Parts: sequence; C-alpha cells; structure tokens
Amino acid sequence: MHALKFQPKKIYDYPKYWASCYDTAPFLPTSRKEMDALGWDSCDIIIISGDAYVDLPSFGMAIIGRLLEAQGFRVGIIDQPQWHNKDDFMRLGKPNLFYGITAGNMDSMINRYTADRRLRHDDAYTPGNIGGKRPDRAVLVYSQRCKEAYKDVPIILGGIESSLRRSAHYDYWSDKVRRSILMDSKADILLYGNAERALVEVAHRLANGEDPKQLNFIRGTARLYSEIPSGFSGIDSTRVDKPGKIDPIPNPYQEYKANTEECASSQKSDNKTPVKPIEIQAYHPDVRSADSIPSTYILIPSFERVSQDKILYAHASRAMHLETNPFAARSIVQPHANRFLWINPPPIPLTTPEMDYVFDLPFARRPHPSYGKAKIPAYEMIKTSINIMRGCFGGCTFCSIAEHEGRIIQSRSQESILGEIENIRDKTAYFSGTISDLGGPSANMYRLGCNDLKAEAVCRKPSCIFPQICKKLNTDHTPLIQLYRAARSVKGIKKIMIASGVRIDLAIESPEYIKELVTYHVGGYLKVAPEHTEKNTLDMMMKPDISSYSRFKALFEKFSREAGKEQYLIPYFISAHPGTTDEDMVNLALWLKANKHECDQVQNFYPTPMCIATSVYYTHKNTMKPISYKDKNLVTIPTGDRQRRLHKALLRYHDPKNWPLIREALIKMGKQYLIGSKSQCLIPWNDTSPMKIMPSVRRKTGRHGSKRFETKK
Repeated sequence: MHALKFQPKKIYDYPKYWASCYDTAPFLPTSRKEMDALGWDSCDIIIISGDAYVDLPSFGMAIIGRLLEAQGFRVGIIDQPQWHNKDDFMRLGKPNLFYGITAGNMDSMINRYTADRRLRHDDAYTPGNIGGKRPDRAVLVYSQRCKEAYKDVPIILGGIESSLRRSAHYDYWSDKVRRSILMDSKADILLYGNAERALVEVAHRLANGEDPKQLNFIRGTARLYSEIPSGFSGIDSTRVDKPGKIDPIPNPYQEYKANTEECASSQKSDNKTPVKPIEIQAYHPDVRSADSIPSTYILIPSFERVSQDKILYAHASRAMHLETNPFAARSIVQPHANRFLWINPPPIPLTTPEMDYVFDLPFARRPHPSYGKAKIPAYEMIKTSINIMRGCFGGCTFCSIAEHEGRIIQSRSQESILGEIENIRDKTAYFSGTISDLGGPSANMYRLGCNDLKAEAVCRKPSCIFPQICKKLNTDHTPLIQLYRAARSVKGIKKIMIASGVRIDLAIESPEYIKELVTYHVGGYLKVAPEHTEKNTLDMMMKPDISSYSRFKALFEKFSREAGKEQYLIPYFISAHPGTTDEDMVNLALWLKANKHECDQVQNFYPTPMCIATSVYYTHKNTMKPISYKDKNLVTIPTGDRQRRLHKALLRYHDPKNWPLIREALIKMGKQYLIGSKSQCLIPWNDTSPMKIMPSVRRKTGRHGSKRFETKK
C-alpha cells in the first residue's frame, strides 16, 4: 500500500453488528416467509436490484449482500420488483438502516436498448431471458417507490448505472445532458465504483446512530450540499480560459507532458494577475473531519452551463478524467441549480487479503430457488468462470471499466482462486470439469502494475500502455502463468478456458504467456479485440497499432502448430467510433477481406455515460487534449442512422443484404473500382448472388478474362 497520510481501515476489521448472532443465510431472503425461517423480525438493510438474484460473486447484489451479512447485518433482497406502485417495495417490511438501490450489473438503458436505440426483447439477467422486467432509468424509479413506501428511510445508490451517472452527463437515449443521478433520485448518498470500502463504513456509521447528513468525505461517494463545506481550498476551473492555478506536482512522465497537464486554453485571461485558488469558508453544520481526502477540490462548470455549452462540457469531462488516480485525485465539485454536487476522490484499492475476503464469502453459487427451472442466461454463461482481478489500466476511451473500477489492478491470491475452483467443482450442479474463464476486465493484467510507487502516486496518465507501454509498468506474466498451471492441477478439473479479452499488446511482451495460453487454454477459437486498423481511429480509442495484432497472430499460429492444434483467432471490431471516417471503414473492410475475416457479430459504437469517447461523440472535441475555444479542429463523428448503418454494414461486407448501401456509398466516394468481380473488389454489382469470380475470368478467356491486352515482355 502507498504511504498515504490516510490509511483506510480494512473492511474486515470493523466490529460486527449485533445481528451477527444469526446464522449465515443459505440465500439472502427475498420474502417474509424466508425471513421467518431465519428467525428475523426485520431486515437491517434491503437491497433493491434490477437483476434476478444469483448468489454468485460475479453479481453485484450478491457481493454487496454477502459482505454486509459478514459485517453482522440482516440483509434482504427485493429482486426485479414490480415498479408500478410501492407494494412490492414493502414486501420485506421497513429496513432498520437503509435501502441500497442498484439497476443491476448493467445500466438499465443499455440493458433495454441497442446502439441503434431499438428496443431489446430479451434480458440475460432475467429468468427465461424475458425483457421488460425492469424500468428505464431503473435507479430513479426504484428510488421514487422506496420514498413512497417509507419516506424516512435513507436511500443509498450504487452499481454501474449510478456510478457512471454521478455527475452531469450526456445521455445518448434522450440526446441531451442530464443532471447527476443523485440530484434526480433525491437519494441521500451515492457510492461509485467497486464500493465495498465505502459501503462497510456507511453501514456501520448508520448503525451507530449517525444521521445520513453526517456521511461526509468518504472516498468513493458523492453528496449534495446547499453550501460548499468549509476548510477546503477550491481551484476554480469553471471557465476554459481561466482554469485556475494548479500546484506543481512532481511528474515522472515528462515525455507525456500533454497528458498530465490540466485543461487549459491558449486564450489569455483578461486579468493580468495570476489566477489563484479560491478560498471558500462557507459554514456547514454537519461537516466531519476530512482527513481521508485532499484539502483541495476542483470546481468545474455547473450542470446548467455544460448542458448549454459543449466546449465547457468537454472541459468538465477532461477535468474529471484527470482526477481518477486514487492516490492523486482531488474532490470534484459541480453546481446543480442552488446545490453543490461533491464527488469525493476514488476509493483506495482493496489489498489482496481484502479481495480474498470478499470472494471467499459463503456464496451459494446458484440462482435463488424461487426461479425454479427457469434459466438465467447470464448465470449459465459465467457459472463456472472466476474473477481473478479488478480494474484496467488500458484506458480505452469507449470503455467504462476505468471510470467504474479504476485503473489500478486489484488481484486475488492464488490460494483464494484455487479455493473457488474447488467450490465450483463441489457446488455446481452437472459440473463437467471445465472452468469457462479465469479473468476479469482483461485476461492478462493479473498482478501487473506500476513498479514505481512514487510515480504511481502522482501519475495522471489515462493509460499505462498507450501510446506505448510505460517503462515503469511491470509486464511480467509469470504469476499468471503459475496460476494457470496450478489451476490445471486441481483434482477434478479437465480444462481451464480463457474467455476474457486478451490485451494483445501486453501479451506479446511475454511469448511464454502466449505459448501457455495457446497450448492449454484455447478451445479452438480465441477472441481478441484489435478494434480497428486505421491510425486516426485507433488513436481516438487509445488502442495500439494493428501491427500488434499481426505480431500476436504470428505467435498464436506458431505455438498452435507446435502444440499440434488447429486454432483460430476471432478479431472484434467497433464501427462508427468517434474519429472514424467513411474511408477508414472502407479500409477496415478491405483489410478484413484481404485477411479472409467475415464478422458474424459486429458492434456499433455505444455512447455510454461518462466514457471519454462519449464526451468526444457529444462535443466533437478531443477531450484527451487541453480544450480551447480558439481550437476550431473538430473530431469526425459518424452521426445519423444512415451513416452508422453504413459503418456497421462495412464490417459485414460479405452479407448481400448490405451491398446496396455499401455500393451507393462507394459510388458517392468515387470508389467504383471497389465494385465488381475482381479479387481486389469489396462487393459485386449483382445483389442476387454471392460474390463469385466469373467463369471467363477464371478461365482467362472472353472479354473479361482475356490476356490480349497485356504488354508482351
């Protein structure tokens, strides 16, 4: 752990609540009948979730519920409640401490709608894969119903929907900037990211009789204040051309200076004197000691201003993403009407013993019995998979993992992971002997991280591996290789598969890892994600050059041959990503054709809340660089249904259904030479049959295939 002024209390060091005298529940109760069987007269905490209840550590409600149970609290779960009135929210009675509300493992809008804003009719987190079992913007609806059920019970928000909507954010589905979800829900406090540390502290403080208004300055939380609390120095960053003075920070990454500077503009301030941090000493009666967070906060433009000014929105987004390192981050303050949203710095990452503590809790490892024989697709897919770590330092701009879990890797011990393998073997019905995955956000970041703790403590880089791998990053895959070997040796285990995405630019740093992976852990196909081929798009994604994929592919094929196996790579690509032109997509399609790849499933860029790429999509400004009103350069954004359909169609150039749209675009671009029957053509002129070489061309006869026009040597 870093040498910090504030050392967080371990999540297993709190004195247990008095209700720990009750036995561990086989399943956390979802009905009064189950509560009666446990001997409970009430629940201390009730979790409301948009997902079905699966008691497995891959499901957020199960982790939170079991963690609170281990602290001694009586925890009930109301899963996928009927939200049209308050009745279902009262089925477990009134909670003694608080309601914990989450939309589930996915944002409810992403769960319900496609990237083309079309309604989904299925839901992998619902028994029977039935759609429509949760409302749009589930956190807001659930909060309202809880207020109607018991007005005086505190409400605490958590989960990914709340986490990624903690500030003013662009909402793709309504195509506008929305307020913080904390403001709209009227909840008492919001917990973001993997919130075990904050949740345990909040639960114990409420159990000790504290008022929810006293829950101030807890890392990983957000609160609303009527006045800015006293005792802090504020850096005024409410204007692009007047970002405020920033105290110099020792920076080991001088070669990436542009990535560590705060948002600034080339415009000169009207004021000839330097801008100084503003000192605010507003009185607030409920403020506690703020020893756990820095004494400086960043004041960013208000919701009202960012909702009207895209440049300010881009500026605010950049400012927030520069404050994601828990060892260097300061609080973010954003005015909303007459209130102040205060977002505390991210939580200090869990240590390996704390990670083991969480994942070693007594999970039943199966869905709640009330669902009978109905299958839950998400559970069926991951029931034999194991999370070995959290976080991602890749920094992909289209991904929300870093915003939610952080970029510092939190790894479990090998002993804990092997213990979970044994639990799967012993507790999973009809277990075949195959573990479907050992991974997490990435398959191969286990125990990787910065070698220099002093550098990590001040680093503000959004990625440790872009534009190239940082020299201070440990890329040694040896602990992961040892884990794979130990996992294969567990009695009763026949096969260990790797289904999480392999970060190919890291993997090629360790050919030994690729050999281990290819020889023992690939079942014929391995999915990887180069995402694109064109530099402009890859730079906007913060992804490596396509040459990394080529190098990985060469090693993959080499080690497959040596193992005597016929195995294939399945590359994933994203269409319509910010920064992508029509010509970029044509070049990608030509690359796919040249490499004989035919994508079955493709993904259009999905502007999810808080992602860097979403900010770029909305503002047309590159928020990875300082923002300026004077800078008139705009990022190319594929917008409109037709252009987005075209980009998606080009990824499936081989599908005759897409040929009319592609043909029209190629003609408009002046690329008619890519239409025809020649091998270098992308699509044929004929819509009615698959593209084939004409017999005359194959025979090299007739006017299409004759050699009579060739120059004689």
